[in-house]
Amino acid sequence: MSQFKPPGPTPRDEPVWLQPFPDALLDGAVDRPPGPEARYEQTEAISLAFVTALQLLPPRQVAVLILRDVLGFHASEVAGMLEVSVQSVNSALKRARASLQRRQQPAAGHQPPPAAGSPAEDAIVATFARAWESADLDALVALLTDDVFIAMPPEPFGYEGQELVARYCARQFAAGHRFDLVPTRANGQPAFGAYLRGPAGIRHATAFYVLTLAGGRICGMTRFEASVLPWFGLPRSLPSR
Repeated sequence: MSQFKPPGPTPRDEPVWLQPFPDALLDGAVDRPPGPEARYEQTEAISLAFVTALQLLPPRQVAVLILRDVLGFHASEVAGMLEVSVQSVNSALKRARASLQRRQQPAAGHQPPPAAGSPAEDAIVATFARAWESADLDALVALLTDDVFIAMPPEPFGYEGQELVARYCARQFAAGHRFDLVPTRANGQPAFGAYLRGPAGIRHATAFYVLTLAGGRICGMTRFEASVLPWFGLPRSLPSR
């Protein structure tokens, strides 16, 4: 089977309104230290995977989960804030946790990502950028986990597994297309603005990618439209070099 044959999409139930959030704006948003009952680190609570899962929960469950498991408030405090009973808070939290656990099962067995800004993370990001910019498909695939997934909001599908993701990437590089990547960060994760090199030297924005890491590899990529680039201070085009 040719690697340039269009891959068949994998249906997903991702929310169509998912958008990336610049890390530069998160500094003031996560200043409050979590309480002792918090179950999620702040980096987990702003990741695309967590935000995606939240958007699939009912509003009451979202509120309870954030207040209890992210900020660490006691059940009685949350009940007072939401003007409901402690029993209602505990019930909503139980359902929310069960929903999150079901969504996280496919990722079971993945190693935790390296610390943000660490040499380990920097090495993965640099290797990915070199492979993408040089259209080195073999080097790119070597970075991917077997169950890697590419999501492309607002489309309700993506590509799952090394083979399909490799074919997706091969099509990006087809016809001699070459890209330059400009690094940034979104939702506590490495991200890039992707620019297609034009024949006149001008490089035009085509997409915005956010990487999800697991150990020393990439287990997920989320592709957003180029319209989000200004949120990250990135231009719609780059001058020739």
